[in-house]
Amino acid sequence: MPASPRRAPFVLRASLCAVALALPLAAAAETITVITSFPKELTAAYKKAFEAKYPNDKLEILNKNTAAGIAFVREQPVGSRPEVFWASAPDAFEVLSSSKLLQKADVANPAVPAKIGSYPINDPEGMYYGQALAGYGIMWNTRYLAANKLPEPREWADLVKPEYFSHLAISSPSRSGTTHLTVETILQGEGWHKGWAQMLQISGNCAAITERSFGVPDGVANGQYGIGLVIDFFGLAAKNSGMPVEFVYPSVTSIVPANIALVAGSKSPEAGRRFIQYALSDEGQQLLLDKQISRLPVLPATYEKAPPGYPNPFAGKIQAKVNFDSSLSESRYYVVRALYDQLVTFRHKELAAATKAIHDAQKRLGGRSSPQLDEARRLAYTPPIDEKQAADKALEAVFKADKKDADASRRRAQVEEEWGSRAKANYAKAIELANAAK
Repeated sequence: MPASPRRAPFVLRASLCAVALALPLAAAAETITVITSFPKELTAAYKKAFEAKYPNDKLEILNKNTAAGIAFVREQPVGSRPEVFWASAPDAFEVLSSSKLLQKADVANPAVPAKIGSYPINDPEGMYYGQALAGYGIMWNTRYLAANKLPEPREWADLVKPEYFSHLAISSPSRSGTTHLTVETILQGEGWHKGWAQMLQISGNCAAITERSFGVPDGVANGQYGIGLVIDFFGLAAKNSGMPVEFVYPSVTSIVPANIALVAGSKSPEAGRRFIQYALSDEGQQLLLDKQISRLPVLPATYEKAPPGYPNPFAGKIQAKVNFDSSLSESRYYVVRALYDQLVTFRHKELAAATKAIHDAQKRLGGRSSPQLDEARRLAYTPPIDEKQAADKALEAVFKADKKDADASRRRAQVEEEWGSRAKANYAKAIELANAAK
C-alpha cells in the first residue's frame, strides 16, 4: 500500500537522518590566528599553501612588529589569545617564554639539526622551534652607489665613514625585532662600548630612521636610500626578484633561528599545532626558497632544491663570527630599545648634525689630531650607561613592568628623560667642539 501524503514528509525526514548518520562527520572549521612581523610575500604564500592542504582551516594573519606582537599577546585574556607567534627574534621568544605565554607544541621535525654552529635551532625546553635561519647584513642599490661614486661596503665599520653620510637607512629596534637583533649582534660582536660607538656613528650617517623594518629594503630597492642595514631575506629576496641590489654578510654577524611557537591560552591550540607542524615540514620548508621569500631553511635537505648560489649556512658559506647569546639579549631587551630611541630615534636630527660637524672637522684638519675633536666624538658616541648598568635587575624591572604600574611608569619616564636630555646636550656640545677644533 503506498504511503499516504500525510506520512511522506516523515518518511523523507527519517531517510535523510539515516543517510546523515551513515556519513563521516566533517571536521569543524577552525581559524588559526598568527601574530607575525614577516612581510606579506611570505605570509600570503603560507596561507595559500596551508589552506589548500587543510581546507577546513583558515589562517588569519595579524601583522605586527615584534614588540607590538608581544604586547598584544600579553594584553589578551586566556582563551582569546592568538594560536601562533612567528618572528625572527629569538630574544622575543625568551621574553614570551619567561612570561609563561608559550606552551609546548610537541611537533618537532626530527630531521632538523640540533644546532647551527653552536646555537640551538630549537629551544632546549621545547617552548619554540626554529622555522628558518637568519643573518644580518648590508644591502645596497647598485645604481645608487654608481651614481654617487660610493664604494661597496663590506663591514659594519665601513658605514661610519664620512663618504656614506646621508646615504644610509635603518629602522629602530623598538619598531623592528630584526633591527633589534642587528643592533644586539653588533653590541655582542664588538662589545658594549665599541658597539654603541659604532651604532651611533652609523645612525648619525643615516638619512632616515624608518617606521618599520620594511621601509629600509623598500627604500634601498627604489633608490630612495643607497644602503640599508637589514635582515638577510630582505636583501636576498630583492636581489633574487631582479632588483638592482646586492647584499653582504659582514664578518661581525650571527646566524640564528627565526622562530615559531604555540601561544598559551589560545582559542584553538590543536589547530595552531597543525600549522606549526606544516611550517616545519618538507613542504613548508620548500616555500622558503621562493624568490620573493628567499629565507634560509632549517632543513639541510631543502638546500638540494635551492637555485645555484643560494646561501647555505650548513655548508660553511656564511662566516658568522658572533656566537649570539639570546639570554644576554633577552636580559637587556627593553633597555637597549629604550636607549636607542632616546639617543637616536627621538634625537636623530641632533645626532646627524653632530656627525656632520665631526666629519667636516676631520676633513678640515686633514687627519691631524685634535683634543676638541676627540672630545666631540666621545660626547656624541658614548652611551649614558655602561654594560654593567644595562644589566642591572632593578633597571630591567622598570622597563619590563606592566604599563598599569604607575610607579614603574614614572620611573621609566624619568630614566628616559635623563638619557634624552643628556644626549641632546652632548650633541650640541659636540657640534660646538667640532666647529672649534684646530
